[in-house]
Amino acid sequence: MALIESVPNFSEGRNRAKVEAIAEAMRMEGVYLLDRHMDADHNRSVITLAGSREALMEAVLRGIGKAADLIDLTRHRGVHPRIGATDVVPFVPIEGVTLEDCAQMARQVGAEVWRRYRIPVYLYESAATRPDRVRLENVRRGQFEGLRDEIATNPERLPDFGEPRVHPTAGATVIGARKFLVAYNIFLNTSDVEIARKIARTVRFSSGGLPFVKAMGLPVRGLAQVSMNLTDTDQTPIARVFELVKSEAARYGVAVLSSEIIGLVPKKALEDAAGSSLQLENFDSSVILENRLAAARAHVEPAS
Repeated sequence: MALIESVPNFSEGRNRAKVEAIAEAMRMEGVYLLDRHMDADHNRSVITLAGSREALMEAVLRGIGKAADLIDLTRHRGVHPRIGATDVVPFVPIEGVTLEDCAQMARQVGAEVWRRYRIPVYLYESAATRPDRVRLENVRRGQFEGLRDEIATNPERLPDFGEPRVHPTAGATVIGARKFLVAYNIFLNTSDVEIARKIARTVRFSSGGLPFVKAMGLPVRGLAQVSMNLTDTDQTPIARVFELVKSEAARYGVAVLSSEIIGLVPKKALEDAAGSSLQLENFDSSVILENRLAAARAHVEPAS
């Protein structure tokens, strides 16, 4: 059976009742609600779902509809960029499904979002119809307010689905397909956001930094935060990112205070980080108790 993950991001991180209502709208047979994360400074929530193709698509559609009912972007304030009440919806292949299958899901959901809710949709990453829309930050340029002003007059801002007008309160939604991504944030022991922005420019690939790293500097909880998306932790491990941010922070006379993962993370990514951070000799995943037990159980013949 095909198993797909979806991680819709909603532009509400302060009103728990609204986030719970959105999550509840997505509960249905064939879909697992794995995680939810709220952030008041970002004013954003991330909900992680997994399920079969048809059920997952319907759950996401219901969540988008509920978010449109509850979130008014004309009143929304937060430090995280956004263009929609449901800002971005990625589909991620887990088992028995390809990235192109997920891209097709994104297109199908995008068309249905416009049909049901009259919210325009842009496709990104592996579902993108244009090279300049592969990267989410390009699609989200100018945020809700900028898109609202340009969508009807700038041909470059025409949506992939829908008419050239934002939904008056729910804005627009970006939907796509991508590989597994780790949302990873590092807090500095300073409130100087400009330092975080300088570090982000050094770390992110688009500015000449580490491959598979996207980064920006934000003010969060009264601290400067380096907010990152790690798109391939096999190629660029979490520990490598952490050490570079730590060394760059030291150049500016500040230190790393703590870090956080938003949503879920593959076990291997944390195993790699542990091995690197502890400088363990000859470390591999087989020394982890749970992995060894799982391997042993897999080789045990069932009793006759």
